[in-house]
Amino acid sequence: MSATLPATGSQSVIEFSALTALISALRRRGYEVIGPVVRDGAVTLEAVEKVEDLPVGWGDEQESGHYRLKRREDNAVFGYTVGPQGWKRFLHPPEVPLLEAQRDNSSFRILKKPPAPVRYAFLGVRACELAAIRILDRVFLGDRYVEPGYKGRREAAFLIAVNCTKAGGTCFCTSMGTGPRAASGFDLALTELPGREGHRFVVEVGSEAGAAVLGEIEHRKAREEEVREAQAAVDNAAGQMRRAVDTEGIRDVLFDNFEHPRWDRVAARCLSCANCTMVCPTCFCTTVEDVTDIAGDRAERWRKWDSCFTDGFSYIHGGSVRLSVKSRYRQWLTHKFAAWVDQFGTFGCVGCGRCITWCPGRIDITEELRAMRGVEASA
Repeated sequence: MSATLPATGSQSVIEFSALTALISALRRRGYEVIGPVVRDGAVTLEAVEKVEDLPVGWGDEQESGHYRLKRREDNAVFGYTVGPQGWKRFLHPPEVPLLEAQRDNSSFRILKKPPAPVRYAFLGVRACELAAIRILDRVFLGDRYVEPGYKGRREAAFLIAVNCTKAGGTCFCTSMGTGPRAASGFDLALTELPGREGHRFVVEVGSEAGAAVLGEIEHRKAREEEVREAQAAVDNAAGQMRRAVDTEGIRDVLFDNFEHPRWDRVAARCLSCANCTMVCPTCFCTTVEDVTDIAGDRAERWRKWDSCFTDGFSYIHGGSVRLSVKSRYRQWLTHKFAAWVDQFGTFGCVGCGRCITWCPGRIDITEELRAMRGVEASA
């Protein structure tokens, strides 16, 4: 191990056994380490303390409306693609208490301030998920009004990316320019090499904080052949992707086909269940609920995730604007690939494929976009 800290942008190698040391180094610094675990037949995100908590030897298979874990032939730690949960649930939690108040004679007294944000270290963030976090940063931090809870959690977070060496069945990140290699936005980035030469990770340093953490664990400078091997593994993942989206001019395609009959076809399959928005790493819509106890002496205000697929989401002045499934699906897809560009300057999709995998109606967003473009091209 070098006596000096590795430089930002440098590449080192750690052994499989060093993962527990990495987790311990982060915990010593006061981080709650969140990483992938196998739970209820899926790879989920929970607190981890050692390498044995991670999904060692597990992979997955994903297709439209289909997800299954399966054993790999090696002991890869990050041999899956993405599970149903994203890092959004820690930065932009599903439920957040906004205030709590108690009746005090004729008025109400605020009982407590919101708790200080937890310092999270995220282990296993994929390139598409880093892109999703950048999109959330733009939404919550990039405008005139900053969301303070998100700001606190985001500034306290330490991000360890993992470059993909295997594409999932529903991935299309190459089309969206978001993966499979993490280019920026991380403190450390790992590329796993579970080969015959030993189980290693090529580690790229992305920040001074990342260099300081890496400096606390056993590592060595990466050899040129190891860097090439890591790049080849990522290139292999890019070549495995079977789905694609042509984003050129897609904003105008969607706006120009607002009444296309394809919307009726997809609405006939859509259950309006909101699965796609719940698993999406960039959907950010919420509602606010006020609740009281039965005596009316105690009140709470909560912010909760909501979805444009619910009847009540577009409720205005006594009624909902989007009563049909057709109108709600059209709103979601058009927002992702058209209106989002107008609002935030990027697409609202990063190509992770979760909305395809977890749709019980087996609706494939890439197929819907191709159908719209095909109609425009033949017009």
